[in-house]
Amino acid sequence: MTSGSRLDDLAVLGGAPEFTEVLHVGRPNVGDRRALFERLEQVLDRRWLTNDGPQVREFEARIQDLLGVRHCVATSSGTAGIQVAVRALGITGEVVVPSWTFVATAHALRWLNIDPVFCDVAPDTHNVDVASMEAAIGSRVSAILAVHLWGRPAPIVALEELAARRGIHLILDAAHAFGCSYRGRMVGGFGDAEVFSFHATKFVNSVEGGAVTTNDDALADELRLARNFGFTDYDATGAVGTNAKMNEFSAAMGNTSLDGLTSVVAENRRCHEDYRGALSALPGLRVLEYAGNESFNFQYTVVEVDPAATGISRDDLYAVLWAENVRARRYFRPGCHRLEPYRSELAHAAVMLPNTEHLSDTVLCLPTGPSVTTDAARRVCAVIELAIAHGPELSDRLTHDASRMASLAVGTQR
Repeated sequence: MTSGSRLDDLAVLGGAPEFTEVLHVGRPNVGDRRALFERLEQVLDRRWLTNDGPQVREFEARIQDLLGVRHCVATSSGTAGIQVAVRALGITGEVVVPSWTFVATAHALRWLNIDPVFCDVAPDTHNVDVASMEAAIGSRVSAILAVHLWGRPAPIVALEELAARRGIHLILDAAHAFGCSYRGRMVGGFGDAEVFSFHATKFVNSVEGGAVTTNDDALADELRLARNFGFTDYDATGAVGTNAKMNEFSAAMGNTSLDGLTSVVAENRRCHEDYRGALSALPGLRVLEYAGNESFNFQYTVVEVDPAATGISRDDLYAVLWAENVRARRYFRPGCHRLEPYRSELAHAAVMLPNTEHLSDTVLCLPTGPSVTTDAARRVCAVIELAIAHGPELSDRLTHDASRMASLAVGTQR
């Protein structure tokens, strides 16, 4: 798109897509292939493919050093990490969790027959609203689980004070926050435990994988038991456990990904600033900032769309971008409390969470990472600018086209 582009140039209205190669949110970073293959060769030569091998131990040690924590326990996924932490802490009954999060946060609890109790988030940060979380604490609640959304740390001091005052556990879902800091300390050493995801879509990834970090020596011992069937020796168990171990191939990818951490963060930041510079002046768009002197990974560029000012809804803008092969995402629509099985099975899921409801209708995440060049970001912004410049007309045409297609579909069924 250029300054001379017309509305009909948009692909959603019949024009040619701006991009021939699809842009994704969270396109995997593969790192240095030669370094990865060297590590994989070592794994194959040793024939030590899993069960706490050298690659896993290296991965854990490097994370401990980076985050300044006493213990890192690598797991097969972030979801498994939450479940292992919950079991190791002896959590039962109910856990309060923000509804505005990836559904795996809630599913990890429900899988263990623990009911998530949903609370609201703050509209400016998208992180948990501590007052809403406290109001949701009932007699069956044994823990609170907060999320560092978009890599912006949750209000940790207030959460730690709340957990201590109510005598319950605090777990922090740090899936978005690897490499981020809070008041000068790296995320990873707060609460009872913090849980990271190294899924392929994360800027540091192990293809599939996660980790639990803690400064509690006794808890770390329980975590290691829980992730490995409860084994205390070759043929002895000391507790009920599961198979949540990270394998050597995943750890090799994780170590290779850690090698490139600094350069990927720099590319993420460049991409975020490219977007922010072009979008901040457009009416009705709010680009969430990474404020203060903290460390951030800049993994997500998050935009809120105000249809009253843009003349076009978030969902219509989403459709426009997808037609251009820009796979923007509507995270985390519609909020966990509106998803099954929670909305049907949990009576308290019907609670009103106005900020979550609002964000579900307005948030859009744009493609980021090294694969999104400055030129690509500029072109994405040009599409958005064109759509907003003709917001009301574009919205009317999309509504008309949708109605016409619906009428045609009904006609073919008769």
